[in-house]
Amino acid sequence: MRAEVRAFVVEQLADMNYDVEGLDDDTTLGPAGVDLESLALADLSVRVEDRYGVTFADDESEQLALMTVGEFTTMVANRVAEATSGAAATSGAAATSGAAATSDNA
Repeated sequence: MRAEVRAFVVEQLADMNYDVEGLDDDTTLGPAGVDLESLALADLSVRVEDRYGVTFADDESEQLALMTVGEFTTMVANRVAEATSGAAATSGAAATSGAAATSDNA
């Protein structure tokens, strides 16, 4: 999952006309790295949210600017995994309660 997220992030940065040549996991998203400004960080965040269904709090934008590409992609991959496991647990609980209801009716 992390590799997929990283590829998506790099693709989006290129689409946003940022130079991705030589970009690695240690490159910061903000100054002295990719040099994303606040609007560009918001744009990237929205693209990631739309693609992966994760959300970022409004107060995370400063934190995102300090992250490296590797840290950002790991965070997104972790949030996707958490959302997926949370959804699986919820649907599993629903299936279990449905099965219990069915056996009660028998």
